[in-house]
Amino acid sequence: MSVEETTPDILSRTQYEALLDAAATYREALVVRLAGEVGLRPAELSRLRPGDVRRVQVDPLRYLLTVPADETDAIDRTAYLPTRVERELRRYVRSNAIGDDDRIFPVTPRRLQMLVSEVADRAADLRTDPSLAAVSSSDLRRFFAYTALVEHDVNPRVVKAVGGWHSFEGLEPYLPAPTEGTIVDAFEPVERPETAPAEPTEVDDDTVIRSLLTATERCALVRLDEEGYVDRWNRGAAATFGYRAGEILGTHVSTFYTDEDVERGVPERTLRAAAAGSGVEDDGWRVRNDGSTFFASEHIAPVRDEDGRHRGFAVLVFDVTEFYEHLESTQPTSDESAGVSLVDLHRDVTNALLEASTHEEIETDVSTTLAEGDAYSFAWIDRRTLSSRHLEWRAVGGLEPDDVDALASSLDTAEHDESSDEPATASSVDRDVSVDLPNGGRFAGAVATVPIVSGETVYGTLRIGSTRPDAFDDVEREWLETIGRQVGHAIAAVRRRNLLLSDTVVELEFVCTDDRSFFVDATDRLACRFELDSLVPISESKHLYYVRLGGASPGDVFELAEDDPGIEDARLIESYEAGYRVEFVVDGSSPTLTLTEYGATVLETIVEGGEATIVAECAADADLRTIVDGLRSQFPGSELVGKREVERSVQTAREFRAGLEERLTDRQEAALRAAYFGGYYDWPRESTAEEIADAMDISSPTLHNHLRKAQHELLRTFFDESSVDDAARGGE
Repeated sequence: MSVEETTPDILSRTQYEALLDAAATYREALVVRLAGEVGLRPAELSRLRPGDVRRVQVDPLRYLLTVPADETDAIDRTAYLPTRVERELRRYVRSNAIGDDDRIFPVTPRRLQMLVSEVADRAADLRTDPSLAAVSSSDLRRFFAYTALVEHDVNPRVVKAVGGWHSFEGLEPYLPAPTEGTIVDAFEPVERPETAPAEPTEVDDDTVIRSLLTATERCALVRLDEEGYVDRWNRGAAATFGYRAGEILGTHVSTFYTDEDVERGVPERTLRAAAAGSGVEDDGWRVRNDGSTFFASEHIAPVRDEDGRHRGFAVLVFDVTEFYEHLESTQPTSDESAGVSLVDLHRDVTNALLEASTHEEIETDVSTTLAEGDAYSFAWIDRRTLSSRHLEWRAVGGLEPDDVDALASSLDTAEHDESSDEPATASSVDRDVSVDLPNGGRFAGAVATVPIVSGETVYGTLRIGSTRPDAFDDVEREWLETIGRQVGHAIAAVRRRNLLLSDTVVELEFVCTDDRSFFVDATDRLACRFELDSLVPISESKHLYYVRLGGASPGDVFELAEDDPGIEDARLIESYEAGYRVEFVVDGSSPTLTLTEYGATVLETIVEGGEATIVAECAADADLRTIVDGLRSQFPGSELVGKREVERSVQTAREFRAGLEERLTDRQEAALRAAYFGGYYDWPRESTAEEIADAMDISSPTLHNHLRKAQHELLRTFFDESSVDDAARGGE
């Protein structure tokens, strides 16, 4: 019988990748990898413990795996554990808090076989390849043997030992019969004459650099994988950070950053910037193993393979604390040059923010507090909206209003362009400002401009003047930017508090016939109808509009939207008997955006026949004239047609639960409860979906189906969208 006749069907590389893609959980992918890339049987997987992994080489890292013997094996065997699989295994162990002597997969071998079958079924559906549905754990072991012997040309004796085959007969089907060419090539060394010793080869630059970095303890060399986890670690890194290689490998790079930097997203932002270009250089405080900090200068460079694919990062870190402290000791601080402590001033501003209860009080108290000390001559806050671009409010400290007008008009208009489509989000400084003030005196100094922001929303501009010759250096500007963010967060909090805590709100009804609104113009042209389902802000000027469309086809509406600069994107979500549900990405001014800028909450919008009817609510003490004038300034064809005070209805927690229970089936509620109390929603997860499904005696796909429907009902109840969905589907 020929070799070809006895060769079993072997998974292709593409089919194996399809299985990995179909894995729904980290555990499923890990089981497939351990069977297909390490050659483990289900019974061996069920006995596997973290303590069975051994690191046998440091540079480069290499691992072996002790496979515990069962009743059929006399002794344990040693398998080879590829570095990428070891990394995935270590992450799974750490995220699930598995001890060295605990079983990694505490289930029966039969359950692991079923797990592979479930993954295979999903892969068959995803790739429309019915042959994948028959894949078993034995097929994965055959894939391991074939790739090791044929693709990687591993010695058959080694494959036999690491895979646990008792004889070479088990490997024979995977070895192709030698051709005459392979026979001749194999014996080529026999025909080679003895040669003189080879000339010494030239040492390249890469080898020299690698030797230097390996030998030094003053430079930390860290290799990260694509997701930012430590992959390699030299002696310098161990000396700098205080971790042994075994302690830190597999840990995220954020471990080295301060808590403040982690909260601000500095590690992730730095890695993204490095991956997007040729690398980044950065200075900042880093954290050692013992909790102490040092000032570091670091360079992060992306690592790419020959095809240009991103394979991780190389990080060089130098401890420059001594140099940094010397530099700081030779420079006078802003506090000393100003004759006042910025710490004290910061405390005073914070106290003013805590005591203020309205938007206007916040702006007035902050301006007055900044101007009362010796550091600054004056401060004022301008409130402008993105929609109207005109001055809405000005709070002043240390100056008369006429003096502010004179100063504002003299500032560098090129730097502070009020007609720009995007408000400034970084501070700037106008130096050498010299102005005769209308109320007497003269100001000669510098004026700093600081945006007042909360998230991506800009509420206004803080301007501060100082006659100090060294005012507004980088440190001071950074402090003022912090003040700007604090003021912005306080304004946002006051607005939310006033609206949420008000028992009585004012409900406003507007009619807008201004064709500068896309939706008004579209209904006039196409004789269609829009009804707003939900409005989701995604940035200061950009919103997602989820609307129901009737009376026109989405294609006609999308064609009209392509010519409107305010519509960034549009897509069809679903169609139903009465019309369509459509998503629009609206970037720029719109009636709803204008109302939200002025603190109103849009409740309902219906656009039909070239007319938009908008219902919104605001706090009872809101300035209605400001809201109405603001809308008209941007959309003159708008008017307030109705106003009434309404008592806000409050839904108790008991009522919410009762409404949700009415919508859930018994199986959906049972699945949701089992997943919640079983730790499925914890991080790290206390239970996998497979374990929850086993406990409920249902299949994993059935559990996921119950959870998806239950979560949909939970969210629908929370957002109170039942009427929208029922109407959209004709009451289905």
